[in-house]
Amino acid sequence: MEQEIKNKIQTLLDQHRIMTVATLRPDGWPQATTVGYVNDGLTLYFLCGLDSQKAANIARDNRLSLTIDHDAPQVMEITGLSMAARAQPVEDRAEAEKVLRMLPMKYPPQTSLPGPMPTPDQVRIFRVVPSVISVLDYSKGFGHTDLVTC
Repeated sequence: MEQEIKNKIQTLLDQHRIMTVATLRPDGWPQATTVGYVNDGLTLYFLCGLDSQKAANIARDNRLSLTIDHDAPQVMEITGLSMAARAQPVEDRAEAEKVLRMLPMKYPPQTSLPGPMPTPDQVRIFRVVPSVISVLDYSKGFGHTDLVTC
């Protein structure tokens, strides 16, 4: 992967805090859900409820698609990412605790959370490893994307 595009991806990941994740329901229909995320390089992590539909969907088929973007004031300022990825449950306690420590740091203006952070036993934590990343950058032309295979 070229360093310039890798830097662009890293910048977009670091600038944002939420993403839309699409998993596959048992009936084959995609289910899109907005989740908060943290990233360690190009690896993303998100949490969900133990018995959530997302967790059940991923247990059946770990493929997912996601988007990360924001509402730009001008159409030619649109930037964002979409990814085809695999979601893996985080089973290592040390990795899970690291993710739970990283999450509040994504929200530095917030002085406190409404309650304590959950423990690894109270949530499902997924590691998202991208296979293909599409970098959207309208400043390079309407609908311009750079496609990167990981």
